[in-house]
Amino acid sequence: MRLIEQPPRPARALTRLRRPGTPPGDPHGGPGGRPRPVRELVLIAVLFGVYKIGRVLAAGRVSEAFGNAHRIWDLERSLDLPSETGLQQGLLQSELLVHAANCYYAYVHFPAMAAFLLWVYLRRPVHYRWIRRTLVALTAAGLVLHLLVPLAPPRMLTRTGLIDTAARFGPAVYGAPESDTMANQYAAMPSLHIGWAAVIALGLIVSSRTRWRWLWLLHPAATVAVVVATANHYWLDGAVALALLAVTVPLLTPPARTFARNVPDS
Repeated sequence: MRLIEQPPRPARALTRLRRPGTPPGDPHGGPGGRPRPVRELVLIAVLFGVYKIGRVLAAGRVSEAFGNAHRIWDLERSLDLPSETGLQQGLLQSELLVHAANCYYAYVHFPAMAAFLLWVYLRRPVHYRWIRRTLVALTAAGLVLHLLVPLAPPRMLTRTGLIDTAARFGPAVYGAPESDTMANQYAAMPSLHIGWAAVIALGLIVSSRTRWRWLWLLHPAATVAVVVATANHYWLDGAVALALLAVTVPLLTPPARTFARNVPDS
């Protein structure tokens, strides 16, 4: 059963302009092809800069962030969600496992997204624009919530009984919140670690045909476990990120004809 359809054949004029041997996803392959690399790098750099500036501008609302943290913790208990404390206690049974979780949180988030975007750009160009738009829309929605709902992470909330595993065991990516000018540590809602991991899994599942592609769901699943067990996020931070993605994807999914029928796996 064909899951994705053959894109429309290019107009004859475009066919004549395309260099011999150029695949349909090439930059010269029309609107559905990959964008030019320099322009794309500049665009991504600008968007990332805007995001970082927005997060920093959202900092400074400490009392509001802690008030929201208490409300989120109480809401989770009223919803009878599993305890983040219990998950962390399981993690703390092994110092090696704690260190691995801290490394996953510190070193996987940005490199995984960069590698994923580069791979899609080079090997699945027909999917690239949609994936990039989905990522930008999700991140922009997350930034809006960071501005509207400052939230202290559970590692800062004494009543949770959670510890800051990165500060205790390393490696740590954050300094003291009051002196950290590179990140807004009161922007826990939503968790873009989880949101981005879900975008990666979704993109790899959609752009592949192998029956093993569903194993990519292990990446967001592992990310959820890591960000909660290390006390960087509440369960609801991840739930909100996934809800935003669920709303974003139907709005940005292109017509089926923009997908290639036979997607080679590599």
